[in-house]
Amino acid sequence: MNRNDEAPRCEFIHAHPETIKAVEASMPPGEQLYSLAELFKIFADPTRIKILYVLMEHEMCVCDLAQLLNMTQSAISHQLRILKQSRLIKFRRDGKTVFYSLLDEHVYSILSQGMNHITE
Repeated sequence: MNRNDEAPRCEFIHAHPETIKAVEASMPPGEQLYSLAELFKIFADPTRIKILYVLMEHEMCVCDLAQLLNMTQSAISHQLRILKQSRLIKFRRDGKTVFYSLLDEHVYSILSQGMNHITE
């Protein structure tokens, strides 16, 4: 194919305009789809997944997470900041110690369903 040739076009043999219209009407706005894609990017990091799985079991402080995952406190803090900004975790302060936990049942459900999907 040279530069002047056009790519072959899709030939509609049998389109279903009613179906297309119904699906278009039910699609979320582009901004919401972008936000959803950004949320799933957060789950693409194995360290963040490990942290979330730990927090599914029990709330923990940075020191305990670092020891459990054999990482530095700085590395854990960095990942916690990302998870907090993404509204996946919350924290509570007890004196000088900050404890982290999953934000809500939605996060638990996302992780559980993902694990169910890959282990079926």
